Amino acid sequence: MAKLSNAEIIDSLKEMTMLELNDLVKAIEEEFGVTAAAPVAMAAPGADAAEAAPSEVTVTLTGAGSAKVAVIKVVREITGLGLGESKALVDNAPSAIKENISPEEAEEIKNKLVEAGASVEVA
Repeated sequence: MAKLSNAEIIDSLKEMTMLELNDLVKAIEEEFGVTAAAPVAMAAPGADAAEAAPSEVTVTLTGAGSAKVAVIKVVREITGLGLGESKALVDNAPSAIKENISPEEAEEIKNKLVEAGASVEVA
């Protein structure tokens, strides 16, 4: 069988009736195991992300600000770490303070740190 060009295939399709085209589509679907259904429109990236809030987030200390001692105290209270470990977290900012927590808990922690003078990011 000679290979047909795209133009030849299109020309032959132009000569078919709607009923013949419908039969051809059905035959192609059966032969190749595909469907000719119209594709479903995809949502724009980020459209659902704004609606579906993450179930677990991480609170990251991005800076201690001018009240470093107050921030260390709050970090110590939140994490349960000792003074040295808490100071190291603050000194090495950006540092994850709490990971895989609920957004509500993250918001509470963020508020405590911001009140102490820190800059915080929740992601």
